[in-house]
Amino acid sequence: MAAERIGILGGTFDPVHVGHLFAAVAARDVLGLDRVLLVVANEPWQKVGSRSVTPAAARLAVVEAAIGGVAGLEASRLELDREGPSYTFDTVDQLASEQPGAELFLVVGSDILPDLPTWHRVDELRERVVLAVVDRAGDRSTPDPPGWAVTRIAMPALEVSSSDLRDRLAKGQPVDFLIPDKAIRCIRSLGLYALSR
Repeated sequence: MAAERIGILGGTFDPVHVGHLFAAVAARDVLGLDRVLLVVANEPWQKVGSRSVTPAAARLAVVEAAIGGVAGLEASRLELDREGPSYTFDTVDQLASEQPGAELFLVVGSDILPDLPTWHRVDELRERVVLAVVDRAGDRSTPDPPGWAVTRIAMPALEVSSSDLRDRLAKGQPVDFLIPDKAIRCIRSLGLYALSR
């Protein structure tokens, strides 16, 4: 039996949007992954103190709503269950223990490549995963980081960001087609991103 091929797309997902979802689907198809885990950060260490972050359980509920029924995509609560700061190395370490022999692909946007050296236990992380870099509109201007096994995934340019969507939601502006309908309904039912935030 062939080793399972697992994609790991971590993030704050505050909120999840079509850019995240397309990256997950593109990685699944281009790399022939058995599944892609959308790993919701419990406590995103890069954002602590810089802005208010929606509670992790609510962000997970929105991700679950967004991907419900999409083959090969799974919302993951690994980092919520582990509690504390969310470090990619810890998630990869846990998955490697739970899924011995699995091939792990860390799906990241090319925009984070310059920050990789600042990541927790980055040297060990480099040895455990293939870095699946998502290039917007095929832009490969950011070079592969040295020492990593890297594969590239092209996706169309989608000018959408979670911060813009939070602002639009707070102002009562439409986000239709930028966030899946089921996720929008979940956001509304949880009362997220209201003007009081």
